Amino acid sequence: MEDQLILVDYDDQETGSMGKLEVHQKHLLHRAFSVFIFNGGKVIIQRRADHKYHSGGKWANTCCSHPRAGETLEEAVQRRLKEEAGIECPVKEAGSFIYYAPFDDGLAEYEYDHVFVGEYGGAFSPDPEEAQEMKAVDVEWLKGDIEAHPEKYAPWFFTALRIALK
Repeated sequence: MEDQLILVDYDDQETGSMGKLEVHQKHLLHRAFSVFIFNGGKVIIQRRADHKYHSGGKWANTCCSHPRAGETLEEAVQRRLKEEAGIECPVKEAGSFIYYAPFDDGLAEYEYDHVFVGEYGGAFSPDPEEAQEMKAVDVEWLKGDIEAHPEKYAPWFFTALRIALK
C-alpha cells in the first residue's frame, strides 16, 4: 500500500493526509525530513537511484523521506535512516525550511523539510532501491563541488546542508 503523507500548513500544523503520488501530483505542502550524518569533517551523501520519480542520479544528503500518517518525525527518521543507509545513531533537529521544486514530469516537491544531524563512525550500506552510491566526503570539498557543479545535486540539498552545518 502507498504511504500516506502528512499534509501541513505554513506553521507545520497537520491538515490531513494523502497518498504519496497524489501529494506530488497536486503539489501539496507536506512534512518531510533530511538527515545528515557526519564523521568528523566528513558527511555521508548518497546518489539517488536513477529510477526515483524525481532527482534520480543526483546527489543528496544521507537520508531523506517523509513521516507516514500517524508516525512522529523521530520515529520516521530512525526508520528511514536504517532502511536507506543501514545506520542507527542518535540524531537531533537542526532546523527546518519550506521549499518548492517542480519537475519536468509534472510532479513537484513542496515540503516543510525538517533537517536532522547526527555523528556516526561505523559502516553504512545503501538500499539500492533508494541510492545507487553512498560515500563519506570532506565537507569543504563538498561545498566547493556544489558551487562548481550545482546541477549534480537535488534541489533541497543546498538549503538543508546550510542548516545542517550551523
